Amino acid sequence: MLRLGARTYDITSRSLVMGILNRTPDSFYDRGRYWDLDQFFRLAERLVADGADLLDIGGVKAGPGPEVTEPEEMDRVVPAIEALHARFDTPLSVDTWRASVAREAYRAGAVVGNDISGFADPDYLPAAAQAGATVVATHIRLGPRIADPDPHYDDVVSAVSEFLLERAARARAAGIGADRIVLDAGLDLGKTAEQSLELLRASGRLAALGFALLLSASNKTFLGQMFDLEVGERAEATMAAHSLGLALGCRILRAHDVRGARRTADALAAVLEAA
Repeated sequence: MLRLGARTYDITSRSLVMGILNRTPDSFYDRGRYWDLDQFFRLAERLVADGADLLDIGGVKAGPGPEVTEPEEMDRVVPAIEALHARFDTPLSVDTWRASVAREAYRAGAVVGNDISGFADPDYLPAAAQAGATVVATHIRLGPRIADPDPHYDDVVSAVSEFLLERAARARAAGIGADRIVLDAGLDLGKTAEQSLELLRASGRLAALGFALLLSASNKTFLGQMFDLEVGERAEATMAAHSLGLALGCRILRAHDVRGARRTADALAAVLEAA
């Protein structure tokens, strides 16, 4: 079971789709296409109509780029979350590694803290516990916005598994229930394309750790490098990654193409339920 705010989901066979909403002018995928608030809200409407189970709002891209201060990130995401909360009955996630931003986002209506830093901010988990929020623990080797061109692991799957279990234990110790903890292998985050692909293939092993597993493979760099595809050419590779991840136990798809991810998830759910 997975809890998002007051809602509980049976993810034994059914998977959720997390629609991506970037409040950034330099996203690797949309290049700031939805930076304008009118365009941002139109995208949100489309994602909800296409079947998003939750929306993930981020104000700072994961990779290197111009500095975004804490007040700037607040201005980007908190009013947007407040407006989305007023418009939609869809659970909202804040994509941030800053506890201060997460705390304000929870007050504005977010029920999930999606932290790619692996809870580097010591106040992150207490803030989530106080708000009754769900958290996403993501593996990263160095940290957000830090270039990591040559990452080395003796065994990438074991290293990521140990990291995620330790972060889940931290969340439990902070008072967050197991049904409010989600794990993410962090594809592309401090991994080569080959290492990301190895982690994707090991989704079954990661799902067996006992927590809901999120797959963030949508249009990622590793797909482009493995198959020589530009960002706008990765739709089919993304669908293939989603299908493999779901079959092996991933239960949340973080996606740009929500309609495609929803159809893929529903098809796999039908297969799993029939079995």
